[in-house]
Amino acid sequence: MYQQDPKALQQFNNQVAIKFQLFNGLFTALPFHRIENTGILLSLLLSECEEGFQKKSSPENIIDSFFAKQISAKSDQEKIDMLFRFTQYAERQVVLFDALEDAAFTSVNDVTGAGTLKHLMAEVATSGRDEEFQRKLEDFCVQLVLTAHPTQFYTGSVLGIIHDTTKAVEENNVFNINTYLQQLGKTPFLKKQKPTPYDEAVSLMWFLENVFYNAAGDIVSQITAKYPKILAQKNPVIKMGFWPGGDRDGNPFVTAATTLRVADALRSLIIKCYYNDVRAMRRRLTFRGVEPLVVALEKKLYDSIFVPENRTALSQEIIMQKLQEMKEIIVNEHNSLFVYLVNDLINKVHVFGLHFATLDIRQESGVHSDVLNTIAEKETILPKNYVSLPDAEKMKVLAGIRSSTANYIYEGIVKDTLQTISAVKRVQNYNGEQGCNRYIISQCKTALNVLEVYGLFLLSGWKVGEMPIDIVPLFETVEDLRNAADVMKALYENTTYTKHLSRRGNKQTIMLGFSDGTKDGGYLMANWSIYKAKEELSAISKEYDIDVVFFDGRGGPPARGGGKTHRFYSSMGKNIASKEIQVTVQGQTISSSFGTVASAKFNIEQLLNAGVSNALFSTLQTTLPEEDEALLLQLSEDSFQKYITLKEHPNFMQYLNDISPLQYYSETNIGSRPSKRGNGDLTLKDLRAIPYVGAWSQLKQNVTGFYGVGTALESLDHQGRFDEIKKLYNDSLFVKTLFDNCEMAMKKCFFPLTEHLSAHPIYGPIWTMVHDEFQLTKKYILRLSERNILMENYTVDRMSVEMRERIVLPLSTIQQYAIGKINQLGTDETEKKEVFKKLIIRSSFGIINAARNSV
Repeated sequence: MYQQDPKALQQFNNQVAIKFQLFNGLFTALPFHRIENTGILLSLLLSECEEGFQKKSSPENIIDSFFAKQISAKSDQEKIDMLFRFTQYAERQVVLFDALEDAAFTSVNDVTGAGTLKHLMAEVATSGRDEEFQRKLEDFCVQLVLTAHPTQFYTGSVLGIIHDTTKAVEENNVFNINTYLQQLGKTPFLKKQKPTPYDEAVSLMWFLENVFYNAAGDIVSQITAKYPKILAQKNPVIKMGFWPGGDRDGNPFVTAATTLRVADALRSLIIKCYYNDVRAMRRRLTFRGVEPLVVALEKKLYDSIFVPENRTALSQEIIMQKLQEMKEIIVNEHNSLFVYLVNDLINKVHVFGLHFATLDIRQESGVHSDVLNTIAEKETILPKNYVSLPDAEKMKVLAGIRSSTANYIYEGIVKDTLQTISAVKRVQNYNGEQGCNRYIISQCKTALNVLEVYGLFLLSGWKVGEMPIDIVPLFETVEDLRNAADVMKALYENTTYTKHLSRRGNKQTIMLGFSDGTKDGGYLMANWSIYKAKEELSAISKEYDIDVVFFDGRGGPPARGGGKTHRFYSSMGKNIASKEIQVTVQGQTISSSFGTVASAKFNIEQLLNAGVSNALFSTLQTTLPEEDEALLLQLSEDSFQKYITLKEHPNFMQYLNDISPLQYYSETNIGSRPSKRGNGDLTLKDLRAIPYVGAWSQLKQNVTGFYGVGTALESLDHQGRFDEIKKLYNDSLFVKTLFDNCEMAMKKCFFPLTEHLSAHPIYGPIWTMVHDEFQLTKKYILRLSERNILMENYTVDRMSVEMRERIVLPLSTIQQYAIGKINQLGTDETEKKEVFKKLIIRSSFGIINAARNSV
């Protein structure tokens, strides 16, 4: 049974918990108006919240009771002002806690132990499997794809302060810590305007430049130092992907011009990184025959950024050639002195090329259908009756396209779709093929949806046989996941598409979405559906001699496919294809799991270890035997029915809309993409998964992380079969991780916050359903794991969650207080409503940011 190291808990207590109390005191000494009073009063409000919720008081009663005891705020305006100051203060407490956790990362985590690269390479050497290891790395890689999904409230300036504070904490530099906290006190957290897609891209590029560039480079250097032949392969072992500027699904603000601008920024940024490294190398590589080469490369890099006519004169091959020349002279004439500097840069160029990260294009399948229907109406390039043709006939028409459309005659989404596909070629010319070579189809439901994209590329001027593009279907809903294998079978039997796959090395990437799956079918059904889809897709791809690669669209929390992600990959048997690990990283998960070089290296190594170890050392032929699959299927179906009953309750959307911050999510200005599809009234179907999951999270009722699990386990218990699932839990890492992640989602629930709603005529029945299911799930999860409390074995993670939840308890209380006030106000009291709305939005910042830990 997994148990976190007791020493890690001691380190966490010393390096994080105690230091938080110490440095938190610095806030009260900052030279800002009324800040000392605010800090003291906030601690009193925290005590009031804890005592009040124990007595089953409502947020309104707790806030009113607090103000009744304080004489410093008498008028309503003074009370509101104080609540706003509390939110600002607590936000900065969360930032301090983030910085302390980041600084303590290498002390709390065993960065050379199980799951790390060092441990893996030692295991490979001990078992004498060096050749197998090298063969595995010929085509295996970990690809992290950064997305701009709006689950992160920190601005770039705040991220910089966290980074600098972390360094100051590591160095125990109290003066700098104090200075940075002062800077934090004067730095606004609130974005007055929504970011543009380009703004989002620039924000995430900070992580590429400051974290992933060094972390990925260090890992590859560590591997090639022992296995130099690996560098000769085309496969770089680690790849980066990028969605901001390319993901236009439901985001009308992403255009072809945005895509080109972001691609150019990525190219300029990686060249800047190389330039800085070469500048640093000049201080050491002062040898005869070497220094002129360094100077010449430095100039080439500089000119490629700043001299327009020289932008295309640089390529990955030219950089590699110059570096290899330097290396050869250093080795042969200068005793290999400082050759490691050249090797490290060679490895980085091998990983990042001139693209830094592959810019993925993503669009919803319905858009492609509409574009083609419009073209059929206006041009003879497609049959006039195209719209009414059956799918099979449409696929034949699309496969036979041999001429381009007159895209200048179109406007709006049609014009931009065609321009975007044309822009892909331009990006490849500047950044290399890896710069933009994937087109992802969200809400992919049929084989026709894939051929539609193929046809659109032909209509945009691409030629058959000259299309270095991977078309990636994305299956998201429970129904789509069930049909995925049939869709791929139809594609594998389509002559045109199989010829395209042949030219792409007979490799098919398939994306599976977790967030929409949990929104659609609940926690167990989503995870079961994705597992079965992978199993069936692996089998059908193998049958047609296609190497299938799964690209997992995972979010941060377990409710969106997050949690202990590497353990899922470690648990896969040979029945699930594991040629690569591709996964999205988004929002607070980027800053929590990959926010520093140390944490990024550790978490990338965990994924790398999971994929390689599974291939080299696992004897598991199937992830789950048939009888165990049948057991999980029953659990999933029982859980699904319970979840559907909740969703179909007539007051379900009113409950979520009225008592959570859902309706204000789009006004937080943290993302460019609208929070729902379409322009009509808010419906569950149109609501995007992220605000849906986020609303439950801020309510402290993480429904999509547990709902239905307790009912499913109880049903099994009543059948006298609980011992079967208990045995499976103990024997299967996949099942254990599934339930452990559910446990983690439950740890962040806090029902006393909303218990006052239990007697409400409209909200009460929903609240009771959710609360009762939580209690039932908790009962059975603890019985299953034989623990006494949630996350008992994850001591450090549990303490982190508890401390973070305590920091933001006043914020959650203030938010619920403000929501309650808005619901009480009349329709004509718009000014008062506006004030409370701002308080709700402002409270969201700290609540969401505090949830950034990796569980």
